[in-house]
Amino acid sequence: MAKGKAKATVRKPARKTTPRAKKGLAYTAPPQPRGERANDAPLPEMGLCASAGGLEAFTKLLQHLPADTGMAFVLVQHLDPKHESILASLLSRATKMTVREAANQTRVEPNHVYVMPPNSNMTIVDSMLRLTRRLDTRAAHMPIDHFFHSLAGTQKDKAVGVILSGTASDGTAGLRAIKSEGGITFAQDQSSARYDGMPRNAISAHVVDFILTPEEIAKELVNISRHPYVISKAAERAAELLVAGKSEFGKIFGLLRARTGSDFSAYKRGTIERRVRYLASALR
Repeated sequence: MAKGKAKATVRKPARKTTPRAKKGLAYTAPPQPRGERANDAPLPEMGLCASAGGLEAFTKLLQHLPADTGMAFVLVQHLDPKHESILASLLSRATKMTVREAANQTRVEPNHVYVMPPNSNMTIVDSMLRLTRRLDTRAAHMPIDHFFHSLAGTQKDKAVGVILSGTASDGTAGLRAIKSEGGITFAQDQSSARYDGMPRNAISAHVVDFILTPEEIAKELVNISRHPYVISKAAERAAELLVAGKSEFGKIFGLLRARTGSDFSAYKRGTIERRVRYLASALR
């Protein structure tokens, strides 16, 4: 998240944030050994989701990700339920990471990419992918929301959700679930998306932290992968002291509003806590 004062999203080549995504609360993590995470850190898992135009967006993003982030990437796309998918095969050409079509009860591993098969719904619980057959119903198929809700439930403030090119609104409710747990959310910059319906809906709902091109999203994911997500006991205790109590929150928000004119009171508590932990780990 960029430095400086908070301001509304503007269309320009540089990184953008939504009006609700205030700047200056996060930081770029110091370099860590490539492919390593903090001691006892759980495996970071993220959902990369798209619909129409998704192959192009997925390809660009994977091409700009190193093969040793230590993260697991789960790709969910709207697929024709009656046709076999060759998405895993196509995307394996874009990255040195292992790309495979997900199977039921697959345990995710670092530096792997998992693609949801057609005619399925997929969830993730305790780093295990679970597949169920798509229901034959007239209701809209919302596999992205379905997956994001499970990702938010299992990863909490370490969940990362990415919405890429696509039509309609699938994914918006799922990103809201991730944000409510204090996770990080991305949407593809609309000018770079072949179909901007899904990113536009998510952005309009104010559930997106970063609005970036696929290449820029990849760069930010690398920053996240180098960040000590599970911080030391001392830093975690410092963060707890910083965010303890509603009255303390009120005082801090009042000072920020008086000094900067920015109102942080609408933020979810989990989001504030996560970003304060970022700062606490930076000050170790």
